[in-house]
Amino acid sequence: MSLTRLTRTAPLALDTVAGDECLSFYPGLAGPVAELVRGAGGSSTYLAGLLRREAEWLSSQLSTPLPDALTAARDATAGADLKSLGAALRTAKRRTALLLALGDLGGAMALSEVTGALTEFADWAVETAAGALLQEEAARGGLPGLDVGLDPRDAGYLVLAMGKMGAFELNYSSDIDLIVLFDETRFAPEDHGEARAGFVRVTRKLVRMLSDVTDGGYVFRTDLRLRPNPAVTPVCVGLLAAERYYEAHGRTWERAAFIKARVCAGDRAAGEAFLTRMRPFVFRRHLDFAAIEDAREMMRKIRHHKGLTGPITVRGHDVKLGRGGIREIEFFTQTQQLICGGRDPHLQAPGTQEALTALRDAGWVEPAEHDALQEAYMAHRTLEHRIQMLEDAQTHWVPRGDARFAALAALCGTDDLPVFEAPREPGLETVHAITGGDVVQEDAAEPATPVCFEDAASEAMVESWHRLPATRSDRASAMFGRMQPEVLRRLGQAADPGSALAQFDAFLRGLPAGVQVFSLFQERPALLDLLVQICSSAPALARYLGRNAGVLDAVLDPRFYAALPDLAGYQARLAEWLDRAGDFEDALDLVRLWNKEARFQVGVHLLRQISSPEEVAVAYADIAEATVNGLMAPVIAEVSRKHGPPPGRGAAVLGMGKLGTRAMTATSDLDLIVIYDADPADESAGPKPIPAAQYYAKLTKTLVNALTVATAEGRLYEVDMRLRPSGKQGPVATGFASFRTYQAQEAWTWEHLALCRARAVAGRADLRRDVTEAIADVLLMPWDRERILADTAAMRARLAEARKEGQGDPWEVKQGPGRLLDIDLFLQAGVLICGLGDRPMDGDTPDRLRQADWLDTEEHRTVVDALGLHAHVQALARLCVEGRFDPSAAGAGLAEVLTGATGHGSLEELTKALETTAGAAATLIDRRIGTGLTPDDARTDRPA
Repeated sequence: MSLTRLTRTAPLALDTVAGDECLSFYPGLAGPVAELVRGAGGSSTYLAGLLRREAEWLSSQLSTPLPDALTAARDATAGADLKSLGAALRTAKRRTALLLALGDLGGAMALSEVTGALTEFADWAVETAAGALLQEEAARGGLPGLDVGLDPRDAGYLVLAMGKMGAFELNYSSDIDLIVLFDETRFAPEDHGEARAGFVRVTRKLVRMLSDVTDGGYVFRTDLRLRPNPAVTPVCVGLLAAERYYEAHGRTWERAAFIKARVCAGDRAAGEAFLTRMRPFVFRRHLDFAAIEDAREMMRKIRHHKGLTGPITVRGHDVKLGRGGIREIEFFTQTQQLICGGRDPHLQAPGTQEALTALRDAGWVEPAEHDALQEAYMAHRTLEHRIQMLEDAQTHWVPRGDARFAALAALCGTDDLPVFEAPREPGLETVHAITGGDVVQEDAAEPATPVCFEDAASEAMVESWHRLPATRSDRASAMFGRMQPEVLRRLGQAADPGSALAQFDAFLRGLPAGVQVFSLFQERPALLDLLVQICSSAPALARYLGRNAGVLDAVLDPRFYAALPDLAGYQARLAEWLDRAGDFEDALDLVRLWNKEARFQVGVHLLRQISSPEEVAVAYADIAEATVNGLMAPVIAEVSRKHGPPPGRGAAVLGMGKLGTRAMTATSDLDLIVIYDADPADESAGPKPIPAAQYYAKLTKTLVNALTVATAEGRLYEVDMRLRPSGKQGPVATGFASFRTYQAQEAWTWEHLALCRARAVAGRADLRRDVTEAIADVLLMPWDRERILADTAAMRARLAEARKEGQGDPWEVKQGPGRLLDIDLFLQAGVLICGLGDRPMDGDTPDRLRQADWLDTEEHRTVVDALGLHAHVQALARLCVEGRFDPSAAGAGLAEVLTGATGHGSLEELTKALETTAGAAATLIDRRIGTGLTPDDARTDRPA
């Protein structure tokens, strides 16, 4: 609809004579739009001048739909040549500015519509001016290889809109921040200098055309100082040179600036490619809390330079840079984006309001804070527009004097100055409180009294901390010095302070650098509690954190302490990470980063008893399954690059052992079998075709390498493929037909027992289904009960013989009579004998065997008690210590975790419970299975 029909409000005419004079230029105008013209002309000298100067044109547009009127404003440039283009652009700007001011003041346009329209006009003005100047430069031969007929969008010259222009947030009197670049690859090396000189001439003319103030005004004040190293670089910089600068010297404020960057004119393709390459510079993979300190320091410098200190008062306040102003909201939002935008692409929105909402939705900003900041942002930006409409001045200061303050209030539609002023100060105070505008790092925590560790060894250890790699830089040393008293205080409150101190020392010594980690602790002190708990009770995890401190990022995810995801949830989260992968190596690193964080979350859940041991075991398996699944696509793509897509129906991956039964621990390896379905005569169709068997062998080796190789982000899992048909002697990948034949006709008893724990975890859905059905067909065959019992007994005997060491230790929960492997073997025999092989074994298997009468009620309780207690202890021990658990060496913190989690009063009590449950389970299995070798023991001489 038109301005006439949409107008709902109007400013007051503080100067009624000026207002009536403006209205006289519009004879016959009546109703709300007449009051709008009268009020605007009577409260703003700048708008009064525009209303008089553009009266004839505006009168013709008042009944035109607003979007069409805005388009018509640009018609001023129709037919303009290069000499007259500057004047025509200024006419277009005056008309656009007038329309938007009236639309804003009259309530016909929302704030976002006004700022968006201003930005769209700026884009058009830059594109129009740059295109004409490029064509002129090409015509005079100043751009090698480009002629007068060039398309400005294909000349290798591009303009980036930065700041408010980049985010479609231009205010009424904004300057525009641009970075101008050119693509060196478009020109021969010997032509680089000439091309650069030509583009520099174009850029200088572009700035003059837009910025020079003439009788017709100006288009936009144009600022090129956001370009790389502006003191020494030309106004147009090569793309490669810019990338090298940001890679080597880019600072936090430059990263923040590029959050809003977009291509507004010129070569879109080159510009978009450049911004894509800049993404890792702007948004780091790890949470970047060091950016907070940088942003605060920058804000302090701006305020000091501008003299913007002291208490908040409305009159004379800078609504942009002052305390509680627009810049605080922007800095707060952008800092949060820099911290976590690399982990969550949804947080990379350029617009302040859009980004704030994304941060709220992701849990990084509290809903109440979000609402308060959004309300303040709208109020501040609206007031900013009114301030600038007074005289078209690039100012953000609320007038001090009564006359000017009254004019501002009138432009906002009121003559009640106390009512107009009253809500402004609380709004500024609220923003300042939420954003922490005056927080300095020295005040990040209350002063803490250091805990003195009395022994000389502890004091020497603490003294050495300032000579470690993590504290080597001046910045890291200063940050750690501020947090060290609090660290020592919290360590001193641990159950075993000496052990906690030693493990914190191990953590600190493992850090290759400290600024990011120390920044994180300063901003989130609660993380110190978690670290101290880990140092007190889980020395292995403390050392792991020293090597992989980046996993602490995961703790700040709002979902960290929520219920653990299911398999679909893990797969979805990993898919989001992999969407950012640029190539195969990048995918390997991203999977490792995700996997480490996911497993760390599960470990903390176990340590803090947030999730049960059973839930944790399933979660570890789901993470492993999601990891194998997630790697399949990049692995296939990598092999396909040389050899073409997989022949036949592709491959499926079987998870065996603990992966198959979803009962993994923190350190479990992966037992895998790869099965493919392709005719032996099939060959891949690629640059280097190979036979199907060779193809899938290569695919399997690539998958195993993807899981096991050490990249910059570490390893994922150890992989064991000895459970495949024929063991080490067989091919690494097995054809589906061969697998079925082998299992039905050749496999030994131990292989059928192992197959009870097989589960398809990756690969084509149809092949996974067929493999699952084939396994069920084998396991549901009629079995000779006595044969299974005899072979199982023989296996028990051989395992006992091979694993004599540690069998008398009740804390050896895996090996030995009545322990985890022994119970698993017993249950596997029951699954075969009772015909329960229609699905892989899992936590419900004891219940199913009870229903099948393999176990009576008492036996069922014996199995469940032993299995549960030993699995729980194993899960905690694998998480907390490296190697075999030694209760005599366990600190008080670890003992507290073990006894508390298992419901026992002391380690002695827990030791007795382990002995009792293992003994009861061993007695049961001895009675049901036996312990001796059988005449058929020759068939069980391969390792299980």
